[in-house]
Amino acid sequence: MKRLALLLALVSCSGPTGLSGSPAPHTSLHRLSSSGSPIQHVIIIVQENRSVDNLFQFLPGANTQSWGYNSKGEKIKLRAVSITAPYDLNHQHGDFLTDYAMGAMDGWNLVGCAGKCVHATSFGYVPQGQVHPYYTMAEQYAFADDMFQTNEGPTFPAHQYLISGTSTISQGSEYVVENNPGNLSLSKNGGCDSAPSSTVESININTGAAGPSVYPCFERKTLMDLIMAESPPYTWRYFQQISGPGLKHGPDAIQQLYENPNYDEYVKWPSSKVLTTIKSGQLPTVAWVTPAKADSDHPEDNNGTGPAWVASIVNAVGESSYWDNTAIFVVWDDWGGWFDHVTPQIYNANELGFRVPLIVISAYTPQGYVSHKQHEFGSILKYVEENFGLPSLGTTDQRADNLSDCFDYLMTPRQFVPIASSKNASYFLHLKPDTSPLPD
Repeated sequence: MKRLALLLALVSCSGPTGLSGSPAPHTSLHRLSSSGSPIQHVIIIVQENRSVDNLFQFLPGANTQSWGYNSKGEKIKLRAVSITAPYDLNHQHGDFLTDYAMGAMDGWNLVGCAGKCVHATSFGYVPQGQVHPYYTMAEQYAFADDMFQTNEGPTFPAHQYLISGTSTISQGSEYVVENNPGNLSLSKNGGCDSAPSSTVESININTGAAGPSVYPCFERKTLMDLIMAESPPYTWRYFQQISGPGLKHGPDAIQQLYENPNYDEYVKWPSSKVLTTIKSGQLPTVAWVTPAKADSDHPEDNNGTGPAWVASIVNAVGESSYWDNTAIFVVWDDWGGWFDHVTPQIYNANELGFRVPLIVISAYTPQGYVSHKQHEFGSILKYVEENFGLPSLGTTDQRADNLSDCFDYLMTPRQFVPIASSKNASYFLHLKPDTSPLPD
């Protein structure tokens, strides 16, 4: 990673706190990252269920393909499918294996769907005009066209990888969660406060053999633990639409985080609170942001406002004092069953999954850069670890790159240009909160 040539003064924030202590009050003066980079804040925006070929088919310079093969050897041309597609393609771990077809990448026609499945197809792309803000962000900043979902499955394990670099059922276990909790109402699944009889499947990551079905509450190290272990500590927040268990509620499924007496200070809802947090000058060191169902890009469940939602967060940062010291990563949690033509590297029985889009935004990101280097969810974790001088989680962050090619800290900080979109922050702040869980 390129470093600043000049020695940067360190300005400490407020006093220390441990895992069981209260979050440290934030001030606008933060110590600079221990790596010497100007980045003092990282925002990880996590959208839902899209592949690179599906969402960014027309991005200049990106490796996309407008056709693929089905299991019959037929060449199928991708067709336009609205961002608000009325169906949700199946994308559990078994569906990944079907799509992947032992490397042939031609099983896309063999996987089913939910919703209005007449004429449903995996061979689809979103029209550019429906997601124009995403293209603007990618063209103004950096787009990674070789970003792979680390796990080969759906939302629940994906969000565990996004905070831990793994979905193991306990620290160091060889068993990883492969699917979503599936035996009860989704509103009562996906965390340490799930219904008592809730279970989730696991597999042996080395052999792929079925493992135990376990309660969806785990005790393993997360990036949040590393953040809070610093002295004085860095800070974190996790923004989600509703409280309680949920497929996207990563910290809720980690026992030591869930049992923290200040859990409600770290985990905030509804999701739009990220906008008021930025405006009030209370942005933590690291923030994860997950969307409401309507803004999620999740097929069958969204209303097309996802690009505007993400743009509202980027604009809030860009128009604040945080612009020159914040890195924003916009990533999608899984491929959602949509066709993608790039064969993933297979490390073991659960890694890697298919490509998902990644946009990297900062004042130090060269305009229009398309990264062709291989990245995965662990790359985001590694960037945070190295930027703030944190130790490694010892999971997939170890093998991952650190996304350094998307930054040039020696360049003059870029002036922010607002991302045009149909809706602004005021729209999302005045919406009546949608408390319905997001199915997957």
